[in-house]
Amino acid sequence: MLEVSLSKRFRGFTLDVAFVARAPVSALLGPSGAGKSLTLKAIAGAYRPDAGRIVLDGEVLFDAATGIERAPQERRVGYVPQDYALFPHLDLFHNVAFGLPDRRSPAARRRVMEMLALVGLEGLERRRPHELSGGQQQRAALARALIVRPATLLLDEPFAALDAPLRAGLRARLRELQKALGFRVLLVTHDPEDVAALAEEVFHLEHGRLVAAG
Repeated sequence: MLEVSLSKRFRGFTLDVAFVARAPVSALLGPSGAGKSLTLKAIAGAYRPDAGRIVLDGEVLFDAATGIERAPQERRVGYVPQDYALFPHLDLFHNVAFGLPDRRSPAARRRVMEMLALVGLEGLERRRPHELSGGQQQRAALARALIVRPATLLLDEPFAALDAPLRAGLRARLRELQKALGFRVLLVTHDPEDVAALAEEVFHLEHGRLVAAG
């Protein structure tokens, strides 16, 4: 279970949301500028909210009242931003391995190769991001997020830059991975098709606030 209650004032915009995600796959739905990406970034630890509390499976990740603020790498959260944020100077192998503390060890190498096989990128480990298609880059970003075995995977518009057939295939692949590995997904999207294909509960944001849930 992921419990989120947070408030943050930005220049010209205030984010003030509260929800509890209980389903294996939940979605934050809403138009551009609604605060969906900012909500994910707060959960991931990319910035400090002014007030609120974030709790993952009973573990407090952030609590403004008590001063608790776990570092991003301590939150058991995998985060895939909209642009995938792959390192252009690193090949696929080293991009996926980046989050591992012992990434030069034989065990880490085996883990990376297993993860590449799991997302269907085996044999491409020496390619750099510019040598990969959009779908391959998306799967590479998923592999890098999943290799640290997160309890929750945060996905920010993961299919927005892909064509319709590729989106359908990657939605199915994500669902397979979620069931196989048992992580929770919180998905940001403005596409109702993403919600219909993946999500079991939806939180609708507008102008920085939750306006509907179900």
